[in-house]
Amino acid sequence: MERTVDQQTRERALARCRERGVIIPTFSQMKDPGTIPGAVRERLLPVGMNELHPLNLFRITWRNNMETGGFGKVNTVEFPPELTGVPARIIGLIGKHFPTGAHKVGAAFGCLVPRLVSGEFDPTRHKAVWPSTGNYCRGGAFDSALLGCAPVAILPEEMSRERFEWLDEIGAEVIATPGCESNVKEIFDMCWEIRRNRPEAVIFNQFEEFGNYLWHYGVTGPAVQSAFQDHARPGDRIAGWVAATGSGGTLAAGDFLRTRFPDCRITAAEALQCPTLLRAGFGGHRIEGIGDKHIPWIHNVRSTDVVVAIDDEATLGLLRVFNEPEGQQALRARGVPTDSVDQLPLLGISSICNLLATIKTARYFELGEGDLLFTSLTDSVDLYRTRLKELRKERGPLSEIQAHSGAERYLSGASTDHLRELRYTDRKAIHNLKYFTWVEQQGKTVEELDALWSPAFWTELVERLPDWDRAIEEFNSEAGVLEELGG
Repeated sequence: MERTVDQQTRERALARCRERGVIIPTFSQMKDPGTIPGAVRERLLPVGMNELHPLNLFRITWRNNMETGGFGKVNTVEFPPELTGVPARIIGLIGKHFPTGAHKVGAAFGCLVPRLVSGEFDPTRHKAVWPSTGNYCRGGAFDSALLGCAPVAILPEEMSRERFEWLDEIGAEVIATPGCESNVKEIFDMCWEIRRNRPEAVIFNQFEEFGNYLWHYGVTGPAVQSAFQDHARPGDRIAGWVAATGSGGTLAAGDFLRTRFPDCRITAAEALQCPTLLRAGFGGHRIEGIGDKHIPWIHNVRSTDVVVAIDDEATLGLLRVFNEPEGQQALRARGVPTDSVDQLPLLGISSICNLLATIKTARYFELGEGDLLFTSLTDSVDLYRTRLKELRKERGPLSEIQAHSGAERYLSGASTDHLRELRYTDRKAIHNLKYFTWVEQQGKTVEELDALWSPAFWTELVERLPDWDRAIEEFNSEAGVLEELGG
């Protein structure tokens, strides 16, 4: 984590930012866009959300106001009990309202920027390599394009076509590795091949980069706290944070919340078809965006309270119910308010997984009306339109009976099966699984692995966030772009 400054490389990075008018936002500004200089906020208003404009780095925040182009409250959707079947209040943070339509652009920023401002990454000669199961490489490609450097996206060949088409449009080099969501080792193997053969490549592996963890700790965690303040009634409490394991980064928001709300539980979700945390299991699955068969290096396992596995058939079934007219009509007939039904396309496949894991958590702990559970809605149905077409072709039109039975089975019938509340020894066993990926395969040491079990490691890690912000401010000051803008 210690950064060694290469001054020559840093000078080239500064020159590139001057040339392209790039100002780097701090983690604090992404947490609270009200602290962004007024000149930046004013110039940003007419810029499109997905435009390849350098000021869009400042839109890497949960607070984008989609109507004005400015900023406001954290973007959330609350799921009513008529939908969830539980009295606890379930609230999702909306990922669609980020550039690229997914919050992974923030995790990519957290990995790239510390290396950029310290002189470890040279945008004039390095290629940024983004190993991913989908959205992270899209976020990394977007961030790279704003710096004018060549991105390399690695993702499994069975991911949705929307991801590949978007990467082609942005001009990324795309490497499709064998398999599906859970074939992460194949992605890691490709990273080693690139290390051996392409010295110009710098690999930003989200599964091991602590910048991913710190972005969610420093930005997503405070966003949940703010959303709680927006939604809470007197006497309410934050009962939990639920996120799919994925790269392990999003779970860091729970670590932040635990420092403010000690009773907040942290639930990690995964696919039932590949129950690595639940059963040390393996297999292929279709919940795109939560690659597995390993424990991410940056997952602070010791702070995880619950693991729950979600059947990928449930996520695909609800993808149809939430987005096809017959499904939406069935939900309205079951008493779900129309405005809530209209918001369901904000959920992609992994978001539906998170929602189901949150419902299971609420049922297991018998949570009530004063208990607020939060989760991440990573992306929206916009990245899965081809999946809907494939499902209709494969299974035929969604009938009224199928729509009602799907809602009944997957929502009302979401029970507490495939869920485990973790004891200390359970957590340690999951942590120890990191050995087989990271020590045996990826070059980490046993001493490094042991260090991750210590709470002090994570405390010291998050204490570095202010240092990173100071480094970004110094970099911007030397680049001088903000001064030219009048900030």
